[in-house]
Amino acid sequence: MAKKDSIHFPIVIVAPDSFKESLTAAQAARSIAGGIYKVFPGAKVIEIPLSDGGEGLLDCLIGGTEGRLIQHQVTGPLGNKVAAKFGILGDGRTGVIEMAEASGLTLVPRQQRNPMRATSFGTGELIRAALDQGCRRLIVGIGGSATNDGGAGMAQALGVGLFDQAGQKITWGAEGLLKLDSIDMASLDPRIFETEILVASDVTNPLVGPTGAAYIYGPQKGADEAMVPVLDQALQKLAAVIYRDLNIEVAQEKGAGAAGGMGAGLMAFAGGKLRSGLELVLDMLAFEERVAEGVDLIITGEGQINGQSLYGKVPVGVARLAKKYDVPVFAMVGSIGSEADKIYEAGIDSVMTIVPGPIPLAQAMDRASEFLEDATVRAMRLINLLS
Repeated sequence: MAKKDSIHFPIVIVAPDSFKESLTAAQAARSIAGGIYKVFPGAKVIEIPLSDGGEGLLDCLIGGTEGRLIQHQVTGPLGNKVAAKFGILGDGRTGVIEMAEASGLTLVPRQQRNPMRATSFGTGELIRAALDQGCRRLIVGIGGSATNDGGAGMAQALGVGLFDQAGQKITWGAEGLLKLDSIDMASLDPRIFETEILVASDVTNPLVGPTGAAYIYGPQKGADEAMVPVLDQALQKLAAVIYRDLNIEVAQEKGAGAAGGMGAGLMAFAGGKLRSGLELVLDMLAFEERVAEGVDLIITGEGQINGQSLYGKVPVGVARLAKKYDVPVFAMVGSIGSEADKIYEAGIDSVMTIVPGPIPLAQAMDRASEFLEDATVRAMRLINLLS
């Protein structure tokens, strides 16, 4: 920050991720901005809510580009109809889809979670709906899925034929993949061939094996110990038939195991290209250009910061970019986890927890907006004192 006698109207970029289960990224940005204005009433605050490609991707990109949301009824993970939404960016031709809207784990009651039967068909329906709106560039965020079908349901919704030895269409879910014998691409929606599909994901797991989709993520989706190897077998079958019929290798491809194999499905059936979710968001929102225009401070944040924040998470991604322009970065967080000291080496200058003292988690989450604004006031008063 500049010296106190020369800075009356600091320019601050506020760029947080969501605080899981308590604040969206946009709500967090508003709370931080409120705290800044209490100390620097004349400040210029630029709110840029962010997402790492998972939760909040849709709202982040739509809000940041003055796009629009479209409601659409689709097939949920268990085959029931669910209300979902997708977005069209301000350019009018780029669609944004969150897999979790149609095929998300939160759509399935805990006692009904079964990745052997869950389908990604609804995600394919959202893709088709975006194509109907004229979108020829799609950004697909694939976090939070209930499925382990390798994107087979998505492919079926787009017209791909998946057949068993008797020439019958296989059933939905990983259960159907065990009987997969052939793939027919003849009826794939032809608009896919003229559409660029960017897959937002920071998962690097392969499709199959001990670090693949089934073993790493299957238990989170309801798979018990006996089911996990069967799920892996189903994905191995899918990978083998894709390689034989389409001449595309997905079994060990980096990122293919994302979202129960949706990474593999989008690559094989729709020509999707995997990108770092955060890098994609920063590019779409022209974040670096905003920083390069000149700012005094960047405030970012998320629910918890720890050693894993080095890998594709918003605060560290923002800090690394900010360092190119020598802009200081504060991170406001709900809690600080293990190995958090590593984030300082990545460019974050200071981390401040927002919870004022030992209180029940439920209360902390309910009052997250208030606590975040108050913590920002404390940080700004310190900056004002030292500048």
